[in-house]
Amino acid sequence: MGDVTPLMPAATWAALERLLEVARADTHQARYAANFLLAWWNAGDLGGFDLTDAWGLDEALREDLVTLFDFIARTKVYPSTYSFRTEFEDLVRRWRPEVLSPER
Repeated sequence: MGDVTPLMPAATWAALERLLEVARADTHQARYAANFLLAWWNAGDLGGFDLTDAWGLDEALREDLVTLFDFIARTKVYPSTYSFRTEFEDLVRRWRPEVLSPER
């Protein structure tokens, strides 16, 4: 029997979409959101998440981060499980272009 993909609650899905939207911008909050999301995808290659970065998010985005973190911790899944690969690849191009460098 194969692994079953856990359903992502609507509130968690909405939190993820808001964090992705913010991470596409060019602000301090965008950097913090991107750091969190990229750490979820591949902390080893894309960098970890400094918990103090959460201090730089407004209250609503902090709640989104906490909601998503709780889901990630409980379900042990990566974002690609939910077909967000393209969005996360875009974040890598935007926030971690050095990872894509041929010299690496």
